[in-house]
Amino acid sequence: MKQDFFNQRRAGILLHPTSLPGTPGNGDLGRDAYRFVDFLADSGISLWQMLPLGAPHEDFSPYQCQSVHAANPLLINLERLVEKGWLTPATDENLEDDAASERELDQRLDHSAFREIFSPPSEGKRAIRYRQARLKAARAGFVKNASADDRAAFAEFVKTQAYWLEDYGLFRALQAEHLKVIKAACLKALKEIDFHEALEARLIELKNARGWWGWAPELRDRHPQALDEARRRLAEVIEQHRFEQFVFFSQWHSLKKYAHEKGVYLFGDIPIFVAEDSVDVWTNRENFLLDAQGRPTVVAGVPPDYFSATGQRWGNPHYNWDYMQANGFRWWRERFKSAHVLFDVARIDHFRGFEASWAIPAHCETAIEGEWMKVPGEALFESLQDIDFPLVAEDLGIITDEVRALRDKFNLPGMKILQFAFDSGPDNPYLPHNYVEHCVVYTGTHDNNTSLGWFQEIPEHVRHSVCEYLQAAPHEMPWPLIEAAFKSKARWAIVPMQDVLALDGKHRMNVPGVERGNWRWRFEWSQLPPGLNDKLRHFCHSYGRV
Repeated sequence: MKQDFFNQRRAGILLHPTSLPGTPGNGDLGRDAYRFVDFLADSGISLWQMLPLGAPHEDFSPYQCQSVHAANPLLINLERLVEKGWLTPATDENLEDDAASERELDQRLDHSAFREIFSPPSEGKRAIRYRQARLKAARAGFVKNASADDRAAFAEFVKTQAYWLEDYGLFRALQAEHLKVIKAACLKALKEIDFHEALEARLIELKNARGWWGWAPELRDRHPQALDEARRRLAEVIEQHRFEQFVFFSQWHSLKKYAHEKGVYLFGDIPIFVAEDSVDVWTNRENFLLDAQGRPTVVAGVPPDYFSATGQRWGNPHYNWDYMQANGFRWWRERFKSAHVLFDVARIDHFRGFEASWAIPAHCETAIEGEWMKVPGEALFESLQDIDFPLVAEDLGIITDEVRALRDKFNLPGMKILQFAFDSGPDNPYLPHNYVEHCVVYTGTHDNNTSLGWFQEIPEHVRHSVCEYLQAAPHEMPWPLIEAAFKSKARWAIVPMQDVLALDGKHRMNVPGVERGNWRWRFEWSQLPPGLNDKLRHFCHSYGRV
């Protein structure tokens, strides 16, 4: 399947499941997900591309998740748990915050940047608490009402996924326990420290201690006796996390099966780096370049360039590639196998980082003082050849001959972005006439503005170049750009849902470098114009993508 999968011309739509409509707080794996599959199939679209599915932190970024194996439990559809008999139908109950201390913290803490780290944006908090409470009730219903088959399936899931599930459940339980301690310390500081600068320093200190490196040393360093005691103390919470992962994967496999029946394949995303505050770093410290307290000695990012004079300091810990290579890249093999369970094909984010990565000393506040660190990418991908998993290389950014050679050695399609095509002359590699077949073209990605928003903001002379190249009028955008992607020689063409709906820049998914307001966009079915299915199907048929 690995090679054959890329031989057929296909079209896809990029939409993260959280952007689906219809359910509290975020989209999920319920009826709207199935309706979206139907929409794709009716439109001749055979690829549903999405972002990573892991459990995010409070900023909702799917690229900074708490585990490379576990999925986001907020994607679980609650209606299907009612159908299973594990939940009673939802009511209009008004869920209050669990802890009075947390309400007090929200009311008193006026340090906005700090507050954002400790709780999600207010518009999403109630929905998250609602979902969490319903999932807790669903587990109680499962214990009481589950069939013998469901109990056996749960037991089998816990057994087969134990290699990651047990540490994940313990990590999340300890994380929640520690957060209560940190919040209590914040309240104490607010009550006892009057001097503003001293209060600010104490709050920053507590913020920096929030991650697993701020836990008690015996838990931070995984002393067996301390972990055993924590497993006993937090058994109920750990079991809740096991249950939620079981439910997610059950619902996901049902959706995946339905998509396949409709001729739709699921296209995922694998970030190259992992979050520092993740179970992956806590349980596999030898795989990362860390100090004795578990903090990174160097962090990831990209060097200064045209877009940023100081580069980008992402903050993710760097891998200990020597250790990983010595054990046959076991961690990476497990990671790719987990991704293949979820997806039919996946994009590898920041592919150039598998040839060399920008390593920034952890004490530096910007990326200026970093240097390129060589990576054994060829040996890694050789070790993955027995995993029959089609991959696409996100080969954007600073791409050298060495990066191209690595991509081509393993016959990985690269990416072309139409929004990047019009800021130079006819040799621009993102212009369709310069494509090779073995690539994937996008109008834009989750990090770009919508194509309409992009077109509205570019300089007048660039708008003129776009219209001249596409033989289009300004009022027709973004459809001429979409058609250019479909008619290009690129084997696959992917269009964000925002572009299919012709939405402007207010509807973009992410603005890199901006901390608030990202990853929350959702569409409504009412936004689909009449005849959209027919228009997409016509493009797919006309340009051989069915």
